[in-house]
Amino acid sequence: MPKRTDIHKVLIIGSGPIIIGQACEFDYSGTQACKALRNLGYEIVLVNSNPATIMTDPEMADVTYIEPLNVERLEQIIAKERPDALLPNLGGQSGLNLCAELAKEGILDKYNVKVIGVQVDAIERGEDRIEFKKSMDALGIEMARSEVAYSVEEALGIAGRLGYPVVLRPAYTMGGAGGGLVYNKEELKTVCARGLQASLVGQVLVEESILGWEELELEVVRDADNNMITVCFIENIDPLGVHTGDSFCSAPMLTISEECQKELQRQAYKIVESVEVIGGTNVQFAHDPVTGRIVVIEINPRTSRSSALASKATGFPIALVSAMLASGLTLKDIPCGKYGTLDRYVPDGDYVVIKFARWAFEKFKGVEDKLGTQMRAVGEVMSIGKTYKEAFQKAIRSLETGRYGLGYARDYHEKSREQLLHMLITPSSDRHFIMYEALRKGASVEEIFDITKVKTYFIEQMKELVEEEEALTASRGSLPSDDMLISAKRNGFSDKYLSQILDISEDTIRTRRIELGVEEAWEGVHVSGTPDSAYYYSTYNARDKNPVSTGKPKIMILGGGPNRIGQGIEFDYCCVHASLALKKLGFETIIVNCNPETVSTDYDTSDKLYFEPLTLEDVLSIYKKEQPVGVIAQFGGQTPLNLASDLEKNGVKILGTSPSVIDLAEDRDLFREMMDRLEIPMPESGMATTVDEALSIAHKIGYPVMVRPSYVLGGRGMEVVYDDESMAGYMKAAVGVTPDRPILIDRFLNHALECEADAISDGSHAFVPAVMEHIELAGVHSGDSACIIPSVHISPENVQTIKEYTRRIAEEMHVKGLMNMQYAIENGKVYVLEANPRASRTVPLVSKVCNIRMVPLATDIITSELTGRPSPVQNLKEQHIPYYGVKEAVFPFNMFQEVDPLLGPEMRSTGEVLGLSPSYGEAFFKAQEATQSKLPLGGTVLISVNRKDKAEVVEIAQSFADDGFKILATGNTYELIRSAGIEAEKVKKLYEGRPNILDMITNESIDLIVNSPAGKESVHDDSYLRKAAIKAKIPYITTIAAARVTAQGIRYVKEHGNGDVKSLQQLHSEITDR
Repeated sequence: MPKRTDIHKVLIIGSGPIIIGQACEFDYSGTQACKALRNLGYEIVLVNSNPATIMTDPEMADVTYIEPLNVERLEQIIAKERPDALLPNLGGQSGLNLCAELAKEGILDKYNVKVIGVQVDAIERGEDRIEFKKSMDALGIEMARSEVAYSVEEALGIAGRLGYPVVLRPAYTMGGAGGGLVYNKEELKTVCARGLQASLVGQVLVEESILGWEELELEVVRDADNNMITVCFIENIDPLGVHTGDSFCSAPMLTISEECQKELQRQAYKIVESVEVIGGTNVQFAHDPVTGRIVVIEINPRTSRSSALASKATGFPIALVSAMLASGLTLKDIPCGKYGTLDRYVPDGDYVVIKFARWAFEKFKGVEDKLGTQMRAVGEVMSIGKTYKEAFQKAIRSLETGRYGLGYARDYHEKSREQLLHMLITPSSDRHFIMYEALRKGASVEEIFDITKVKTYFIEQMKELVEEEEALTASRGSLPSDDMLISAKRNGFSDKYLSQILDISEDTIRTRRIELGVEEAWEGVHVSGTPDSAYYYSTYNARDKNPVSTGKPKIMILGGGPNRIGQGIEFDYCCVHASLALKKLGFETIIVNCNPETVSTDYDTSDKLYFEPLTLEDVLSIYKKEQPVGVIAQFGGQTPLNLASDLEKNGVKILGTSPSVIDLAEDRDLFREMMDRLEIPMPESGMATTVDEALSIAHKIGYPVMVRPSYVLGGRGMEVVYDDESMAGYMKAAVGVTPDRPILIDRFLNHALECEADAISDGSHAFVPAVMEHIELAGVHSGDSACIIPSVHISPENVQTIKEYTRRIAEEMHVKGLMNMQYAIENGKVYVLEANPRASRTVPLVSKVCNIRMVPLATDIITSELTGRPSPVQNLKEQHIPYYGVKEAVFPFNMFQEVDPLLGPEMRSTGEVLGLSPSYGEAFFKAQEATQSKLPLGGTVLISVNRKDKAEVVEIAQSFADDGFKILATGNTYELIRSAGIEAEKVKKLYEGRPNILDMITNESIDLIVNSPAGKESVHDDSYLRKAAIKAKIPYITTIAAARVTAQGIRYVKEHGNGDVKSLQQLHSEITDR
């Protein structure tokens, strides 16, 4: 079938900011869709609120809007652009829900927009729990016994009939948000109330518990002629009861019989055909290994996290193909070098793929590390090996949690068998590491199976690894026998882990195995739909089948590994751009990365992709094989930087800023010496390794002080300390964080404006496109603070000073490439806080707002010693940007209900959004709207601030009063506001009796909350207020600085209404040279 000619302009909706359950796999699918549809000659309009994506680059689509994802804004864009069609199934749950809402409001009909890929009624059949059940009954496909409830009372009745425990699943949500497993009536009341609120349609499914069954997934692709293929069969190794996003899984299925797989496929095809999805669909089943009963759990009529995994696991680019099929092509129309055409595709790889999740429990005090039906993971890794053992151990060393094997994690090896088995009762993120130690302590396979319901095959494989490890440890202190070393390498034991258990150096092991001829070999994974493209994985269990080209000079880029808080998609963005820029400069590019969600692991981002862990062993093997002229480490965040100096010691050429300079920036003493030499002020500071040292430094500097470990990203372990007692507590707790690296102590700049500057430097000149001003004051991590670019409240003199300091530091340190500088301004004086001579998380933001290609420019500089090209820095001009961008962070507090949602020096956001407007008030308003907490234009505001903020509270209250808000205030805050002659009403705090604030929040009689935390000086904990605000979805503000901008934003929108939407391309055309 030829492509459709009745449509010319297609609107693609992105998935918005990265949150738990919806990460950068949608950047990957959206980017692929843009490529596919533009190749077919369609014009693309793209909407997404997340600036840290490749898809929102002005080159990806014809017209790009970075706007909040909601019906009003989309209607503005549709009215302006008049697309013929909308493709909703590549933007995750956000894209699907928006499409359904646009259809319901009649907007699609009004502007005559057709939906392609998945029909609106199909979204309903897939997402609405009642509709889905009806469709399944009609097909004769079994589901878990369940009924739908619209109130807590109904749910209690249903649970009584089904028998506890039951699972609650809200409709139209993802990542299992708002749902959960409940064992009694009280739990049901709490979870059901939360679920009804989380659901778009106030509907919750109450279903029988099928805990402990096998969870199996099929990734199916269907075209308009009803041809269907199964791209991938995925087996979840953790049983039902752990969300698939947290579950450890394998492809192909390793323990499921051929008959069972055929039956799953038959049912999946029936379902996909009845829902009529065109493109990819993910179908989840539960299989009871005892009775053989199969039930369908749910379908996702869209590309999902699993489809990104399935694409990378099999080499079948699901999103790319889905977009082509949505345009009317069929599988028979798409040629493929391996199968002829794609309708003949079968998943036939002779390798094992493992996916393992990455969590961030350490970032959230008070959260229990336990896994259930609500997703908790913030990222994942994928590994490929010839055997299960090899792939499994590769996955562990890909995670970057400082573990290179399964044993000796935390203190588990010191616990008894009974203690370990008891720990296994509740699934946690360390479950498989605990199983490993339990096996070492003599627990039987049956015992572990009874508790965890993980299939015995997987436990037996693990037991064999434990036995092999114990045998190896017998020769502790020296090399094991050659046969044992060879066998260990074949079973996936890494050099680093062997060095840890044998207590000898990693080099000794590497040298010996190379003498024995035990080296990594590589095999390719063929990319479907291409003549002969492939990407490569290493194995110690096969011959090398990896052709090496010698035509062009090669450069290797090290990726960022798994997504985590503090190191997310922004670094992947930099790696992708570096690869594209290097291709243009005439190099062959090689990317090494292990994150299946990303654009960098898309087969055509680089000339050659190695799907490998970022460890010394793996990177050195590839370096030896490919012989590149150099390696770039400054774009992948902390991951490649931690490897850089070890690589250099092994003779690898690191391009750009040298690793020793990066160490210089981390070494506080050396850095301070340099600042003194340049006469650039820094806050007074010191380094301590003991409690006494810390206390004497703090007394010399004066409280409050900021304390933190050296060498961290995302502010791990940072705190502001106000007294001796907390300081002693911090030092006692922190010693474990950094064994040989001291704790840094700085004077905390109180009430200082924090700002940062990104620079492009060639070693002797540096250029700063713009200074970013943080809205939150010093003390909030830069990744969590909202920021305005270009700055608004920094005086022109200070902006010049910041640019000047940045240039001087870049030149003094001979930075080649990108650099990020953090500053604070206290009483008009600029202080340097830190220098990061590498790409930072603000690179995509600055690139988009200032229309400057930061990564390509940096890449040009980094490679100039090889290309002989002149530095582009001198030709960069200062520009006048006639609009503002406000970046706002997005937090996972709704998934962690027990956490106090306060901002501090430790980074806790998972993603970000951008608001653009000629007025910075409106830009801030749009940024809040994009985080899905839209500011009210009127109503009631509650103000309750701590002692430190009392001075400024009157000004804030006055501006809300001017905006026509009714003001409620507590205790002292109320007295202050009233004495300034502003109307306000006094309300009670929780401990002052009823009706109190909590009652009012629960009754939805408050529209906005301004609350700076009481902190340590108060006897009464006020975190209930902020937790309640999140539960009730009320916008809440925890700093005075943000409250000020909020009031301005609300006023601007009240006076001017919703401004015009402008595309990124149009905004860029308005920038002029100074």
